[in-house]
Amino acid sequence: MKAMILAAGRGERLRPLTDELPKPLVEVDGKAIIVHLIEALARAGHADIVINHAWLGEKIEAAIGSGERFGARVRYSPEPEGALETGGGIVNALPLLGRQPFIAVNGDILTDYPFADLPADPEGLAHLVLIENPEHNPGGDFAMENGRLRNAGQPRFTFSGIGVYRPELFDGLVSGRFPLTPVLRAAADEGRLDGELYRGRWRDIGDAARLEAARRESFR
Repeated sequence: MKAMILAAGRGERLRPLTDELPKPLVEVDGKAIIVHLIEALARAGHADIVINHAWLGEKIEAAIGSGERFGARVRYSPEPEGALETGGGIVNALPLLGRQPFIAVNGDILTDYPFADLPADPEGLAHLVLIENPEHNPGGDFAMENGRLRNAGQPRFTFSGIGVYRPELFDGLVSGRFPLTPVLRAAADEGRLDGELYRGRWRDIGDAARLEAARRESFR
């Protein structure tokens, strides 16, 4: 499968660090967050990678280049100033991703999730990896019943930012700036969203405190 790393965010909660450095290039364990993700995807056999970018995107391209030295083949999906959010960013990149299911991963997470285990042919329109609720999202995002994700119900779990998507999920959507969450909720309402619960290591580098917590661990 092809993979996409969502790397267009401004990183407001990591300012002033992200005033001069795009968040995916922030280092943990002596390596940029996005490099951890590229290498993990390539090791799992997902070496064809699309990276979207907006804020300081030229620095991402300069740091990653073709991706060859990380074992990957990287192409870029530039976005206008202000970015297109997660949903709009994926739709904008669809010409590079093709018509087969693809992986999309948030560019600000660190995890030991085994990307090779992701389903190449998800039962529904998308397959999401969920985690136990972290402190910053105690209410969770989705309930899960027999592998199907629901908008209502208990217990609830948090979307990890790792998913497999069928391009059909985005059929009929007009290019522009919009989040992914409403698209996923509509699929859940139709009973066409499935997933799994992962209990391994995962960190969201959403703010300075979470960055420091990640730096106290090892993700090599």
